[in-house]
Amino acid sequence: MNETAEERKLLQRLGLCVRAGCVIFGVPMICEAMRRGGSSAPVSVWEAGDTSENTHKKISGKCTYYKVKHIRLACDGETLASALGKTGSLGAVAVTNRGMSDMVEAIEKEVHGNRATQTEEKP
Repeated sequence: MNETAEERKLLQRLGLCVRAGCVIFGVPMICEAMRRGGSSAPVSVWEAGDTSENTHKKISGKCTYYKVKHIRLACDGETLASALGKTGSLGAVAVTNRGMSDMVEAIEKEVHGNRATQTEEKP
């Protein structure tokens, strides 16, 4: 993928969230964290742009049900994983801290406007 400076900035902010320890990696772990709820529940979910239709449907359905912001990125899973210090490919990551999530969302809004598929706040 040919990243723009803005997309690179967004991935760097997600990397900062990883270093802060407020990221959940992978679709199964994200779904489990949403189901459990509590303080480790995702505030926003960032999905790679190349996930399968089935994975996209699973993530978007869970995000809608649990009222979690869901953003589909333009980058592929390998780029997402590489930016976050992982090997292989990542389908999605979730940010569990409200402040960190807001920081990344601010960059997303700069780059693409508000593309979140679910914008309701959790009570």
